[in-house]
Amino acid sequence: MTVEPFPQWLRPPPGGFVAEDLDRLPDLPPHTELIDGSLVFVSPQAEFHMLVISLLENMLRRFAPEGMRVRREMTVTLGRNQRPEPDVLVLRANATSDPSATSYNAEDVVLAIEVVSAESQTRDRERKPQLYAQAGIPHFWRIENADGRPVVYVYELDPATSLYALTGIHHERLQLSTPFKIEIDLSDIDRL
Repeated sequence: MTVEPFPQWLRPPPGGFVAEDLDRLPDLPPHTELIDGSLVFVSPQAEFHMLVISLLENMLRRFAPEGMRVRREMTVTLGRNQRPEPDVLVLRANATSDPSATSYNAEDVVLAIEVVSAESQTRDRERKPQLYAQAGIPHFWRIENADGRPVVYVYELDPATSLYALTGIHHERLQLSTPFKIEIDLSDIDRL
């Protein structure tokens, strides 16, 4: 068995990688993120993760008002060394008209959603919410797996502290009035 040599492009430059590097580095695996100047490679997706993303994407498209768009698995540039990839996001419709864009700007994002996986718990529960809040993204949802059922933790940005405040925990039904009127039967995950 031969060991593949360590690719030189994978070695971080002094000061770490920058947001633009995700578009320049060769052979990056799909869904590579940049967090704190470090590349983060995503593990294979579990079925629960995929089903939750599909459910939320479909339902949010149904409820999103005219001036908003729903996207999945697209990076958001939050700063020089920060380019995470939310699982689902809602952004202003005028965010980009460039079909070759590879990232959105933080000021265009209204809602960032992370579905927690075993390998991403710390990032999804702690670091990414910190980064989204610091970038001024007004709404954040974290989805946890409770015995195969989604539990949605809903957060809203407190403008006085620039931190997220928990506004609700939803087990069977997600019913909200902000960022727009939403009603999702979370048990629909069983019908996907």
